[in-house]
Amino acid sequence: MSLLDRLTKNSTVKLTATLSNSKVYGKKEMVPTQVPMVNVALSGRVDGGLTPGLTVLAGPSKHFKTAFSLLMASAYLKKYDDAVVLFYDSEFGTPQNYFESFDIDMDRVVHTPIMDVEQLKFDIMKQLDGIERGDRVCIIIDSVGNLASKKEVEDAMNEKSVADMSRAKQMKSLFRMVTPHLTLKDIPLIAVNHTYMEIGMFPKAVVSGGTGIYYSADNIWIIGRQQEKDGTDIAGYHFVINVEKSRYIKEKSKIPISVTWEGGINKWSGLMALALEANYLAKPSNGWYQLVDRETGELVGEKMRAKDIQDNGKFWTNMFTTTDFSEYIKSRYTIGETAMFAPDEETMDA
Repeated sequence: MSLLDRLTKNSTVKLTATLSNSKVYGKKEMVPTQVPMVNVALSGRVDGGLTPGLTVLAGPSKHFKTAFSLLMASAYLKKYDDAVVLFYDSEFGTPQNYFESFDIDMDRVVHTPIMDVEQLKFDIMKQLDGIERGDRVCIIIDSVGNLASKKEVEDAMNEKSVADMSRAKQMKSLFRMVTPHLTLKDIPLIAVNHTYMEIGMFPKAVVSGGTGIYYSADNIWIIGRQQEKDGTDIAGYHFVINVEKSRYIKEKSKIPISVTWEGGINKWSGLMALALEANYLAKPSNGWYQLVDRETGELVGEKMRAKDIQDNGKFWTNMFTTTDFSEYIKSRYTIGETAMFAPDEETMDA
């Protein structure tokens, strides 16, 4: 028996194997959403999507965080017929029609109201312990930023006004225990969180909850927004997903997603700017756009207005199937697919 075989056999851990045969290491299965650039923000690919592990969606109030989590949960339920969503709720602000607007079957959602961090920790650990590898479960926590600690609640009940030093420890403990289960059992957990502005000469948005959630997360988004106006009326919002941390996509990437009151999420958000940037699409004159032949560089097809392109599913489907546009996006955003060392330069004979 070889040394490799002996070490593998002698391990007391059931899932021990060589990397080439490991059940927990390697490429993770991805669940694509209906929005290509959301998939890019999650995985760096338009055909990628939600992966097992911890994804944190952070931002101020009314920044579409819960909506993004439900978009992902909806995709998960659609991909797996036997899947279930565990929804931990500390904000109690998600109405029934919100689930319905994302076509989520509420009979497949286990809703658990939670009051403090400890209650969440005890319940989620019991649930994770009962989940077997191969069970299709997607977990949402909405939100961790709104959770008090048990001590904070008890102090308030006893009319004590003292600083609570236990919350950060409990939060770190929660994600330290949860993270291995997510990886070993291929479970995606989406945690909605808040941000606060760091005090200083150059203030910036910081994810709440301490370092525990930051270290444990596979993906962290900090979501910003701008109003879209129709005259003086607000017609919707332009959200920007700022990728703060990721195991798949280049950090500090900015992904635009547009949402209007009338049309909801613009499924094809962000693609037009990328097509122009990479010369798949050109702007030959003010207000007009035209496709570019990638081999010759010549403009082809009819001229189009922006409104005829931005929301045109047929246009973008054709772009993905007839060009290498999706590969361009992948190369622009994805990390980890290039060699760690540059090849040595060839030396020239003297």
